[in-house]
Amino acid sequence: MNAHTNMSQPKVADPVSEKPVVAYEALEQIFDDVRGHPLYDHEIHGCLNCGICTATCPSAQYYDYSPREIVQLLWTENLEGIYDAMHEKIWACAQCYTCAARCPFENSPGGLVMILREVAIKHELPSVKEVLRPFSRVLLKVVSTGNQLAPNMITREAFPDWGPNVAKVDAPLMVLRKAIPMPTMHTLDTAWEVNLRTSVELYTIWEATGVLKQLEQVDENLFDVVSDVMEEKRDEWEEWLEEQEEEDDDD
Repeated sequence: MNAHTNMSQPKVADPVSEKPVVAYEALEQIFDDVRGHPLYDHEIHGCLNCGICTATCPSAQYYDYSPREIVQLLWTENLEGIYDAMHEKIWACAQCYTCAARCPFENSPGGLVMILREVAIKHELPSVKEVLRPFSRVLLKVVSTGNQLAPNMITREAFPDWGPNVAKVDAPLMVLRKAIPMPTMHTLDTAWEVNLRTSVELYTIWEATGVLKQLEQVDENLFDVVSDVMEEKRDEWEEWLEEQEEEDDDD
C-alpha cells in the first residue's frame, strides 16, 4: 500500500480518548447501509434546523438526545457524528414519533433512528450489546409465551426512573388480576397463553425476516436458548399434527 493510499484513507479518533481508531472506509460503509435502507428516502426530506422536533421530544428533556441533531448529521453526511450517535444517542429515542408529526419538512427522526439501530446491529457495534442485553429476559418471555412481559417482572429495582409512580408496583397484583374478567389473565406468570401454532408461526416469521440472525449478533447465548425453545415447540407441533392425522385415519 503506497503513501498516497494511506493519506486517502484517514482514521477517525478522539486524540484524548482511549476508543479504538475507526477506519474511514468503515464509516462510509455504515452510512451507505443507512442511506441504502428502503425507508431512508421516505424518512428524510431536508432540514430547516428549526428545532421543533427537539422542543417537543420527551427524550430530549431527560437525555443527551436531539432529533434535530440526528437529522442534521444524516442530511450533512457527517460520518463521524453519525458513528458517534450510534453508540449512545440513538438508544435514547422512545419511538413516540412526536417529531414526525411536528416536522414542517415531514421528516421522521424516529424513523431514522430505527434505521440507525438496524445498521448498528448489522455492524455489531458495542453499544448494541450494552443497550439490548437488559432486555434479554423480556425477549425470552416473548419467545417462550408470546407475551412481552409479565406483571411479576415489574419491580422497583427494574424501573428506578418511574419516580413516585413506582409506588404502584406495591399494589396487590394478584388481587387486581383476579378482578379482570378473562380467566386466562388470573396469573402473574403471564398475561395469556399463546397457542402452539401461533408460537411456531411467530418463530418462522422471525427466522424469515432476519430477527433471529440479529439476535445471534447481539447475544449468542440468548440465541442458543431461543433456538432450543423453537425446536421443542416445532417438535410439539409436528407431534400434534401427526396425532390429528392418526385420529382422522381411525375415523
